[in-house]
Amino acid sequence: MRGENTKQASMLMLMSPETRVPATHPIREVKRLADAALAKLSGVFDAMYSTVGRPSIPPERLLKSMLLMALYTVRSERQFCEQLDYNLLFRWFLDMNMTDASFDTTVFTKNRNRLAEHDVAGQFFQAVVEQAKAADLMSRDHFTVDGTLIEAWASLKSFKKKGKTMGDDPPPDDPGNPSVDFHGEKRSNETHESTTDPDAKLARKGNGKEAKLSYSAHALIENRHGLLVAFQMDTADGRAERRNALDMIDESMPGGSRITLGADKGYDTRDFIAECRERNVTPHVAQNVNNRRRSAIDVRTTKHPGYAISQRIRKRIEEVFGWMKTVGNFRKTRFVGFDANHIAAYMVGAAYNLLRIARLLAAPP
Repeated sequence: MRGENTKQASMLMLMSPETRVPATHPIREVKRLADAALAKLSGVFDAMYSTVGRPSIPPERLLKSMLLMALYTVRSERQFCEQLDYNLLFRWFLDMNMTDASFDTTVFTKNRNRLAEHDVAGQFFQAVVEQAKAADLMSRDHFTVDGTLIEAWASLKSFKKKGKTMGDDPPPDDPGNPSVDFHGEKRSNETHESTTDPDAKLARKGNGKEAKLSYSAHALIENRHGLLVAFQMDTADGRAERRNALDMIDESMPGGSRITLGADKGYDTRDFIAECRERNVTPHVAQNVNNRRRSAIDVRTTKHPGYAISQRIRKRIEEVFGWMKTVGNFRKTRFVGFDANHIAAYMVGAAYNLLRIARLLAAPP
């Protein structure tokens, strides 16, 4: 029998968002872990705000909003604020009532400098990492490092000679989208910079690839479950991968026991290998062998079975980058400036770890 298509009737009822989220939904464990990590930062939040004045949006709510944008591939803060009006799961995750008004997009922009000043996103990421360590989900001996390029929110048309003013160019044919001819012009980061985002640098992924204005993102994972131990942004200057790898080792494992570090052939340089060995790190780096150079990794390293295992496991880090660039919507950054992008990187990395930890804790032994 065909049902009747009746118009929606108004009704008065009492309902909590808690009843609309299934008891077995994986977001419940993510919320529990996120709330536990945020509770450890309560003292930091107290130092960020004055004790008098008009109450602001709770910083816990802002950080959890960034987690939701990464977990549910929300493409912008404006779209998130719109969805918050009618998405009951989002309201439940943020501990909001049905009648609470959705906050404005400017809440994010006005508080971003405050979050950067106190390194709140970085501390939240580290709190999530400590949760994984406390649950014994991380390896203490075997790690992998790698870097990737994140496209900047700036077009190549904004990449102009340094010191050039607007009056030096002829009037554009189209003020909104002017035609620009780069043919025959030699451009580099030494002579040019973006007028939209000066922190972005011209970089390419490899020979024969097109150059784009980009940032570099760098990850250090442990090899047991592929969880992030450290994640940070830097300028794409061509030397950032090896520099950040050493920085992350110093920050995450200072003076510890001997560990192994898997990496691709881009890390096969004599300086990097020597720096690793000085830090009590065994470099399981892929050999970069061609007619013009010799590898810094010799048979003393490659003969061990652990080297082959590290080379196989190190590919897991590409899965991390793949999740961040697709689900986390971090293939191209939505922000201008290094500080704002560093906050976004920490929150995407924290979202990946929270989701991974929740799944590992729910899995049968």
